[in-house]
Amino acid sequence: MDSLVTTDWLAGAPNVLVLDATYTSTIPGSPPRNPRAEFEAEHIHGARFLDLDTLVDDTSPLPSTVPTVAMIAERLRALGADTETQIVLYDNSPHHTACRAWWVLRLAGVDVALLDGGMAKWKAEGRACATGPHHAQPGSFEPRTPKAQVRTLEQMKGETGQIADARSAARFTGEEPDPRAEVAAGHIPGSRSVPYPRFFNPDGTWKHPDHIRSVFEESRIDLAQPLVTTCGSGITAAILAFGAHLLDNEAALYDGSWTEWGSRPETAKALGPA
Repeated sequence: MDSLVTTDWLAGAPNVLVLDATYTSTIPGSPPRNPRAEFEAEHIHGARFLDLDTLVDDTSPLPSTVPTVAMIAERLRALGADTETQIVLYDNSPHHTACRAWWVLRLAGVDVALLDGGMAKWKAEGRACATGPHHAQPGSFEPRTPKAQVRTLEQMKGETGQIADARSAARFTGEEPDPRAEVAAGHIPGSRSVPYPRFFNPDGTWKHPDHIRSVFEESRIDLAQPLVTTCGSGITAAILAFGAHLLDNEAALYDGSWTEWGSRPETAKALGPA
């Protein structure tokens, strides 16, 4: 199974677990939404609801902090996944939140793919949808060797390699204040601005890998070298990580991202373009 699958492929794929990874909890400025209610109102036929909003470490003071591998495994078993189950993720979000789920599940060693174009493309093509909650018999999933990498604040303080920031250029330069009042404006010194919308076509599908590569290169990111991605709270950073993955670079993700870095008094902050 490829990392990015088409609606045609999914429509004919047997024995695939499809998970709705729509997420809204900590994205500032987003209108109030209820992903579970939206799922029950309409979802891809046969899909189950991942509930990405609750797949977090709720003891952390930071938003959307990565959960433990044990929690990921427990959630997947509850959704009916076995260790070898093929999983496809989609979302119904302008922030492409299935990418965050892709990264989180890979921390438990899961082979997982994204549906190109998500729910919007599926519906636009008139494909089968369903309503109501999902029902699943528990699976036997057990974690394997991690396929994703996470970076902590202490690791980022010593980071000397490439850092790509998925936020808007205005947020990166500090021209636009952070939406969280306690967080400073600007970016991590030495990081590069790679706004994530540049990876997508108007219909929400991913652009060709050659275009994705050119976006990184224009931002002076060398995909032959290690890369760490960041954003506001670790959600859209996963989009950059997935884009790099499509080009054979297994980027790490700074989970605390700017919400953590920008709120700490001891961390250096940079303003202006990179």
